[in-house]
Amino acid sequence: MKLAKTQFSDIKTLVVGDVMLDRYWFGSVDRISPEAPVPVLAVKREESRAGGAANVAHNLLALGAQSNLLSVVGDDDAGREIVRIVKSYGAKTTLKVDPSIKTIVKLRMVAQNQQLLRADFEEKPSEEILSQCLDDYREAIKEADVVVLSDYGKGGLTHVADMIVAAKALEKPVIIDPKGSDYSRYAGATLITPNMKEFEAVVGICSSDADFSSKAHTLRAGLDLNYLLVTRSEKGMSLFSRDGSQMDSPATALEVYDVSGAGDTVISLMALATVAGFSNKDKLTLANAVAGIVVGKLGTAVATIDEVLNKLAENA
Repeated sequence: MKLAKTQFSDIKTLVVGDVMLDRYWFGSVDRISPEAPVPVLAVKREESRAGGAANVAHNLLALGAQSNLLSVVGDDDAGREIVRIVKSYGAKTTLKVDPSIKTIVKLRMVAQNQQLLRADFEEKPSEEILSQCLDDYREAIKEADVVVLSDYGKGGLTHVADMIVAAKALEKPVIIDPKGSDYSRYAGATLITPNMKEFEAVVGICSSDADFSSKAHTLRAGLDLNYLLVTRSEKGMSLFSRDGSQMDSPATALEVYDVSGAGDTVISLMALATVAGFSNKDKLTLANAVAGIVVGKLGTAVATIDEVLNKLAENA
């Protein structure tokens, strides 16, 4: 397949969903606390990254596309830090400030490249702010070539069904990273990208590859999706299409350090490949390439277009 460095440079994307601040405390563990049988982390370095939908926007930009991020933050230091980080990426932003909530924060404590503990701080946006976001969305989709909805189950996509309807009315493809056990809210989307655990939470445990295929075809048809992409860890990815076909692609990662944010990278690539008109086979090749790149990095990360080109050259 052919992929140019500027392949996606003209594509305008609209990213909507839950944003969060990913905080990392890196250090070493040399002793157990005398207060309780837990390790003591001697913190050496702190780092903050913009996660959730903000990481999707970052991935799209890293792949060379244009990105407009629509989401909600609190009126606090974490929210202002997300704004600063995302603007440093070069993304256009419409980040509504909800003074009634605190910005979502995920704090990870890491020693010797191993995560010891994660602490989450989260609140759902108010209905008033979400209604304003829906109005902003209806304006923003007019300028977008593709809509990416990043659902982390934190309330930012309460109106996801309305968003799908609005995008379809303008014939804009809608790519969704889903969450939860009720996928009826995603009906009519172009593509959804659950991982295997998320998929089985909806359809039940798959007893065999044949059972997996049957349940995937049924889910795709029931939701009236053009495509269903299931990421299956060491088994790679499987793409189910409206024509009833199934295409499988093996995993390419040589060593996995951290899977956090890998779904953000895959959905970003699939959105761009859909607009660019790549074949299903090439979409899977690219999706596996970017997934293999990002799981080899620690923490919330992105795959750049240069890294993708190098990965493809290595696998040629």
